[in-house]
Amino acid sequence: MSTLLRKVWGSVSNRMCSASPNPPFRISSPSSSSIAATSSDSSSLGALFDSIPLDILLQILRLVGPKDTIKLGCLSRAWRLFVSDNRLWIYFLQNYQRHGDPWDSVFFAELNLRAGYPLQPFPSHSRELSFMHIYGQRAQVPGSVIIDGGSGYCKFGWSKYACPSGRSATFLEFGNIESPMYSRLRHFFATIYSRMQVRPTTQPLILSIPLCHYDDTDSAKASRRQLKDAIHTVLFDMNVPAVCAVSQATLALFAARRTSGIVVNIGFQVTSVVPILNGKVMHKVGVEVIGLGALKLTGYLRELLQQNNINFESLYTVRTLKENLCYVAADYKTELSKDTRASLEVPAVGWFTLSKERFQTGEILFQPRIAGVRAMGLHQAVALCMDHCHAAELTGDDAWFKTIVLSGGTGCLPGLAERLEKELHETLSPSLANGIKVIPPPHGADTAWFGAKFISNLSTFPGSWCMTKKQFRRKSKANIMW
Repeated sequence: MSTLLRKVWGSVSNRMCSASPNPPFRISSPSSSSIAATSSDSSSLGALFDSIPLDILLQILRLVGPKDTIKLGCLSRAWRLFVSDNRLWIYFLQNYQRHGDPWDSVFFAELNLRAGYPLQPFPSHSRELSFMHIYGQRAQVPGSVIIDGGSGYCKFGWSKYACPSGRSATFLEFGNIESPMYSRLRHFFATIYSRMQVRPTTQPLILSIPLCHYDDTDSAKASRRQLKDAIHTVLFDMNVPAVCAVSQATLALFAARRTSGIVVNIGFQVTSVVPILNGKVMHKVGVEVIGLGALKLTGYLRELLQQNNINFESLYTVRTLKENLCYVAADYKTELSKDTRASLEVPAVGWFTLSKERFQTGEILFQPRIAGVRAMGLHQAVALCMDHCHAAELTGDDAWFKTIVLSGGTGCLPGLAERLEKELHETLSPSLANGIKVIPPPHGADTAWFGAKFISNLSTFPGSWCMTKKQFRRKSKANIMW
């Protein structure tokens, strides 16, 4: 401990010498007797440190690092109180934690998600949070496998990684579609674990589930329960130690640092508008579904290219052009009169130049009829969902459903969030439209994966977020989150 104090004192001495040519007190290394006095005095930090401003000492401890700071807390009660300063540990969480999550994401997760599911509507422990305690817990959280089972393709990887490490066909369309669900799921998860080169028995698993069986009917509830049971049965037969299965829409909302709102998930084949209150999908309010997804946008762009005699070799080329050149116009009619030409080189294929096709592709989200689709426009479906939320009167005000989060790769189209917000203001009554905020996918096509990452790095994980094999066999009446 004396060596540690000398290290801190050396940092203080160097700082004071560099800050002033005539230091206000004599700089010298602490003697053994002074260190002993510091350790035994519970009312001060020690004679050598009491004269130093606390904000300077905090800066010094930042340089010392979290491990040595913890050791200093063992010296005395005064040191213990001093090193527990939340400002210090917020800095350590920002700069030393191995997961690399942004501070605002860490704060959101620890404030709103650490108690587990069901979420607390109004967290009462925010002022009681000890970030020193949280730092220590997060350092001991085991790594988890995260699988985002998207509707088009899934993303998988370790929770300690900065982003997903691989992609695969989704389990909903994996293998032989005519095979029994158990066989398909077993094949899917075995393939993912093989690609990650990890045994299923070693780490907890967080799985995002694409929303399906949308209604609040008994048959829809039974279908959701059947899929849930099939997933858990397969994973526990593979001896996965703990499983956390959460709706893809809920995870996308968490990634936007929200627990309530409306998630507009533009999937592979359909678009779903999902109301979520305190992390729970509100099936009773109603999930709006539009028979229009990323595949239809790609197909429509292909038709436009063919009409304009633009040759391409595969849908991969069309999808690449959609993802890199297409956008959503703020005003469709005005955009038609503009020169919107832009070019892109598709690797190993060649150069392509698009003009009006760039914004005509995304326009079918708002005017499906121009692509021959008989469905509501995206803004109409969201407005209908908001009307239902307002009529349900689930809370004392309407603020909870006025945050709208886009998810899915197509949700990343430039201009989509702004156009949707504009259309909603024109469609809804002023009272409902007031305060609306549309948020683009916070992490692009990987948004749901990052929402799962927030959960996996919680200081209390796995806690009540996960189900074990023993709990599953007991058929506990856990709330379904998806």
